[in-house]
Amino acid sequence: MLRMRSLLPPLLFTLAYAVVSLGVTNSYYQLILTLVPVWAVFGLSWNLLSGYTGLISFGHAAFFGIGAYATALGQIYFDISPWLLIPVAAMLGGIAGLLIGFPTFRLQGHYFALAMLAYPLAILYVFEWLGFQEVTLPIKRDAPIAYMQFADPRFYTLLGLAIMLATIVLTQMIERSRFGMALLAIKQNEAAAEAAGINTLAWKLRAITLSGAIAAAIGGFYAQVLLVVTPQSVFGMLVSAQALTVAMFGGVGTVWGPVIGSVILIPLAEILHAEAGARIPGIQGVIFGIAIVCVILMAPEGLFWKLRDLVRKRSAKATTDVPPEAAAANVTTLKPAARQRAAKGEVMLEVKNLSRSFGGLKAVQDVSFKLHKNEILGIIGPNGAGKTTLFNLLNGFLKPSQGEVLIDGRNMSGQRPHVICEAGIGRTFQVMRPFLRMSILDNVVVGAYVRARSDDEARKMAADAVVRVGLSAVADRVAGELSTKELRLMELARAIAGQPRILLLDETLAGLGHGEADEVVAVIQQLARDGMTIAIIEHTMQAMVRLVDSFLVLDHGAVITEGLPEVVTRDSRVIEAYLGKKWVGHAAN
Repeated sequence: MLRMRSLLPPLLFTLAYAVVSLGVTNSYYQLILTLVPVWAVFGLSWNLLSGYTGLISFGHAAFFGIGAYATALGQIYFDISPWLLIPVAAMLGGIAGLLIGFPTFRLQGHYFALAMLAYPLAILYVFEWLGFQEVTLPIKRDAPIAYMQFADPRFYTLLGLAIMLATIVLTQMIERSRFGMALLAIKQNEAAAEAAGINTLAWKLRAITLSGAIAAAIGGFYAQVLLVVTPQSVFGMLVSAQALTVAMFGGVGTVWGPVIGSVILIPLAEILHAEAGARIPGIQGVIFGIAIVCVILMAPEGLFWKLRDLVRKRSAKATTDVPPEAAAANVTTLKPAARQRAAKGEVMLEVKNLSRSFGGLKAVQDVSFKLHKNEILGIIGPNGAGKTTLFNLLNGFLKPSQGEVLIDGRNMSGQRPHVICEAGIGRTFQVMRPFLRMSILDNVVVGAYVRARSDDEARKMAADAVVRVGLSAVADRVAGELSTKELRLMELARAIAGQPRILLLDETLAGLGHGEADEVVAVIQQLARDGMTIAIIEHTMQAMVRLVDSFLVLDHGAVITEGLPEVVTRDSRVIEAYLGKKWVGHAAN
């Protein structure tokens, strides 16, 4: 039922557009009506990579041009029907995406964008050097349908609409699947996505492969519509700019954004080009430039998100928000009590002589310890002692200079975060890393994928994790609207959704008031009673003393001491380096 409801809007839009196009007899306006779905599909292909991962591509014309030339040259030299050549073009575009993506994904931010820009420019010069400055498709009067050469231009529009509808449906399917959720997580916080078990490189390669295939397919269709292909018209900078502009104008990271952008910008640019192109050369580029400026100033994420946020604000005023008491009522409010210490069980995690240097700075120096099953280990020390660096070494964000990280006796030192997550280590962060555009439940679903075999199973596991931390009453709220306590609990739920055996908690109580900290500690205590093995970094010593089984104390990257809380907190070295004399007086009381 839900799937049919999501299919209804694109079906109705396509049907209405088809009805309008059938009533147009002017050949030029009919061409414009055909170009709208062409650029909508091209925008959707760009959006699949850049809109959902956040890696801006200035070079999508590379795939578009490959598709156009493959279709044109296949007809000229091999007399193959475009009905066969367009799927072949899609395959070539996908292969090109994979070949381009593998080296280029090593870059980030503007370096990635500039590297992508180089590909279509290089291919453009290659095709010019090969002598394909202008390729005209042969006219097939004896079999026009077989060669996609329709006497009535309205057939091109209908075929373009069919391709657009198929692309929209495909994008919708991806958006709510593991594929789409992984891409959105990567876009909003790649480090958190890796820590949750997502192989970010693999998903980005899948995205650029599919994106390249769609772009090449629509490029092949574009060649059939115009019957002429030039390097500049399919590889030029304006081509990539149009894909980017229609998506950004309408709304990145959404199915409808590129469609909205194409419906508004393509007719405007084409009509102005026809009317004023002779007087103002390059008027199309001016239109797209103005559109980008307007979007940046008034709706940075595009019209779709701007309108959706306005609707949400109005609906929020019309409905009563969940009161804080209602949300808190669903969280266990047991005060943290002294915990019965776990007996020393099997070793779950063993660290041997772990070190990490940054130039001349030794952030972690020859650290060794063991974490036993069902134990809560508190890692304490002054700021800059190397605690978070140690966590980053344990779950793969940093590679050690030397030493071993043994999980169940297997050395996982230097493995990527998603591999270590798959091995059974969950992680929260000192600086919270939520996926702000997702709901609480969707945030947690991302963490469940590492163990779930299907989307339905991931949602069940996520719902269970949300209940365990007490957020089920507000599970549908968007993360960007949450309080600090709710964000901390949500990150905890995301970490446990993948059913880890070991949980690394990095200052989970940071930014919380006393009562809020008690609630979060109570949740952690319950997780420990349920059999979770935990290592926690925290500065709130009153809670830590009652929570942990043992302490590991770091200073200047090295271990000062380790042992039971009552022993460690009376150690003169710990008092001098971290606790201070005020702690002695407080502990005595």
